[in-house]
Amino acid sequence: MTGRDRRLAYEYGELVKRLEHHPEIRLVVEHRNANGLPNRYLVWYSVRSIAGIDEQTAKPFYADRFVMRIDIPSDYPSVDAPAVFRFLTEDPETHVKIAHPWHPNIRYYGDLAGRVCLNAFDSFTNLAWGVLRVWEYLRYERYHAVNEPPYPEDQRVAAWVIRVAEPNGYI
Repeated sequence: MTGRDRRLAYEYGELVKRLEHHPEIRLVVEHRNANGLPNRYLVWYSVRSIAGIDEQTAKPFYADRFVMRIDIPSDYPSVDAPAVFRFLTEDPETHVKIAHPWHPNIRYYGDLAGRVCLNAFDSFTNLAWGVLRVWEYLRYERYHAVNEPPYPEDQRVAAWVIRVAEPNGYI
């Protein structure tokens, strides 16, 4: 077994161990490599979280189901090829449009919408850690909205968090 395959097997084992009984997270293997090891996952979060704002009132609206894809590049794990965490805007099973999170560390607008910034590559240990950290993002237990390193992934959302959400107790 190659080093990469050992790492993929380790990642899968950790994901199963840490998530199989989690009440708000469901893991699905979406693709496997030629050796049968998972290299793409879907992560279903069943948690109430902010899914956008009303543009006129700046009040948040919510959703309680989000889907994130984890793509593992062919040269993972390396510093130049981290796993890519990205929320989807379409349900992969039903092809119906779904919300993605409104969070300073998750890109909301543009071509990179849905991209997740974990803001902690120095302490990133495995995919399960990342999945659980994103769950904390959705619950607004963690966020970085201050415009300083590590910079928020979405500056517009970060500004809303500081100017509207924190003062009004939305988070």
